[in-house]
Amino acid sequence: MFDRGKNIFYIIDSHSNLEKEEQMNRLSDNAVFNRRDVLKMIAGGAFVSSFTPNALLDILGPKKSKLFWIKKIPHQPFYHLDQPNYHAGIDCLLHLMGKKGLKFFRSDKKTTLSSPKGLIDPEDVVLVKVNAQWKYRGCTNSDLIRGLVQRILDHPDVFTGEVVIFENGQGRGSLNCDTSSNYSNSEVHANALDESHSFTYLVESIFQDSRVTAYLLDPIRSRFIDEDDHETDGYRRYENVSYPCFTTGGGHKIELQKGLWTGDGFAQNLKLINVPVLKHHDTGGSEITASLKHVYGIVSMADGQSSFRHYQGLGETCGKMMASVCTPVLNIMDAIWVSHRSLAGHPTSAPFQAQQIVASQDPVALDYWSAKKIIYPIDKNDRHHPDFPGIQKWLAEAEETINSRGGLFDRQKGIFIRKVTKDEDKMEASTANAKRFVRRYLRQA
Repeated sequence: MFDRGKNIFYIIDSHSNLEKEEQMNRLSDNAVFNRRDVLKMIAGGAFVSSFTPNALLDILGPKKSKLFWIKKIPHQPFYHLDQPNYHAGIDCLLHLMGKKGLKFFRSDKKTTLSSPKGLIDPEDVVLVKVNAQWKYRGCTNSDLIRGLVQRILDHPDVFTGEVVIFENGQGRGSLNCDTSSNYSNSEVHANALDESHSFTYLVESIFQDSRVTAYLLDPIRSRFIDEDDHETDGYRRYENVSYPCFTTGGGHKIELQKGLWTGDGFAQNLKLINVPVLKHHDTGGSEITASLKHVYGIVSMADGQSSFRHYQGLGETCGKMMASVCTPVLNIMDAIWVSHRSLAGHPTSAPFQAQQIVASQDPVALDYWSAKKIIYPIDKNDRHHPDFPGIQKWLAEAEETINSRGGLFDRQKGIFIRKVTKDEDKMEASTANAKRFVRRYLRQA
């Protein structure tokens, strides 16, 4: 029945004792139509069709949530002889993802990093969500962002879109990493080898490229706009959450839930990459900050739901933002420095130099894995373990919210996970050593 290199014909008998979707799960990958459409056809009776080898991954997604874990990132991560912005951790990650089937670039060119089903199209507007409410080791590592932005710009088909580094610090944010809130100074202290390399510095001094911009949402967080207002920068309410609508430095009109406003409709070449820093949060609250809670820097706390979100509605809010507002095509957990004792990333005794990153399209699996495998082992604090009730509660709520809304599958955006999970048995982690990656590159150069 299965013959590689040829089309394969499957007959699914709706009258069999096997569950219809279970029969679908037995089939393999690369489908060309929508999961729901196929399931509807099955529900209507016996379904007969032909598929190429590995024909149904696009419909059902892999059976396990894939995680990509990069360890031993060099302290000096910029390794490339000709390109000073290439980051060993980011490059090792993209190569590991590519070898495991998740290509970073969308292109007709089929390479380790690119394929027609890749994540980033050359015309995309790519939003890079960072943590900039804090500074020191409490914010996202800007060296990591530097490497990520450079790789987007180096799209094999010539990048003509825009990369936008953004954050809503709820009135306390600064892309210049000079916030004084919860600190005793207003100095610039980026989470980078050179603490002057803030996100603003990246845009204005490192890249100096019209395709790379930044936007701080703090000034518009209290401005709420109508559904038909496509001019004003502000927020829209959706159910009990909210999302930003703003014009980028490159002139693109972002309406996060709907796409890019073109003047008479919405284009869908909008992608979100979520890059949280892994750290302790408040005891008795969320306990840790990871990829799910990171959307608290997208939603506006001025929409009237702040009390609910702290912390009764944490899982529901994050799940709803992920499933119904905008799903990141990739979540990259910054564990270069893990501030296991302080959400502020300061004083110097608070962070631990872990030199790791983990990525996944499943934010629930990513948060579970990062808590159990990275932050918990640092000091064996039970409150950082994903089975601790305070974490377990919002992880379970996020899982339920996302899956009850249909999961995160979006073939057009290159998101191929079926359902999110906090069950470690349903996760599949691939690992790579960034130092070895660099050594191989230097030998070949």
